[in-house]
Amino acid sequence: MYRYIVTRLLLAVPTLAGAAALVFVLMRLIPGDVCVIRLGSGGAHVDPASLAACRAELGLNEPLIVQFLHFLWDYATFDFGVSMWSGNSVVHEIAIRLPVSLQIAVMATVIAIAIAIPLGTISALKENSGLDHFVRVVAIAGIATPSFWLGIMSLVLVLDITYLASGRAWLPPITYVPFWEDPLHNLAVVLLPAITVGYRYSAVTMRLTRSAMLEVMREDYIRTARAKGLLEQIIVNRHALKNALLPVVTLIGIEFAFLIGGLVVTEQVFNLNGIGRLLVQAVQNQDNVLAQALVMLVVAVFVFVNLVVDVLYAWLDPRIRYS
Repeated sequence: MYRYIVTRLLLAVPTLAGAAALVFVLMRLIPGDVCVIRLGSGGAHVDPASLAACRAELGLNEPLIVQFLHFLWDYATFDFGVSMWSGNSVVHEIAIRLPVSLQIAVMATVIAIAIAIPLGTISALKENSGLDHFVRVVAIAGIATPSFWLGIMSLVLVLDITYLASGRAWLPPITYVPFWEDPLHNLAVVLLPAITVGYRYSAVTMRLTRSAMLEVMREDYIRTARAKGLLEQIIVNRHALKNALLPVVTLIGIEFAFLIGGLVVTEQVFNLNGIGRLLVQAVQNQDNVLAQALVMLVVAVFVFVNLVVDVLYAWLDPRIRYS
């Protein structure tokens, strides 16, 4: 197992290098110039001398291969640079926005698990019943509903409910406060986005849980054991649930990794100053340094989560062995 973990960590190096090369090229294919945006803000005239000085300061006048090698070396030495737009450290820009995105991702994952696994399991056990059809409709609706529409409708629903209840429309505050400082204010800010995102991600997990449960329960040894009596059926159902949850664990891990960088739409709708919104601002401002750091953060989280999921697979199912 330890050899496998070390091998996977070593394989992460070319994965991260390939992702770095891809994001480096893509960011420079976007038309625009961060110096023009910075110096010409508000439609002001851009002086050629100032533009040249800005490009020299940011290293944009160097050959692309030199810029890329600097980029790789800086990341290899954990030097993530300075934002081209704000002039602040990239680590500082990410650190002040990461808590809100991380909290929403964790809460959304917990909500998705709490919804998907029980409903998916019940749907499989009650196959082709009215309850099964209802769960499948809920899952399909979650998959088909766009994120922005679901977020907007949830805000409208809060406005309508609070207006009917008190005669005055209310919306959650937009200023993020850590949970340990003011739990009620914190939950008022992040609970609705977490529920919105959690429901959408639970839809996929719900369908996978149902499919995995049905596949396991249709095995011949499961049918034989269930025919022996109620006690054996209960034991077999537990065994089937454990085996069915193995692919679900992988999906949950992948969903969490995507949630870290996939909150762009949700944070825009709810006006949250998190990682997703920061990425949009970085691309709009042609801030290559910050945008590259954010994408690489998501890639690193994805690689790490996949490693953790593989290790959990071996722990949940002793038949799995890695070498």
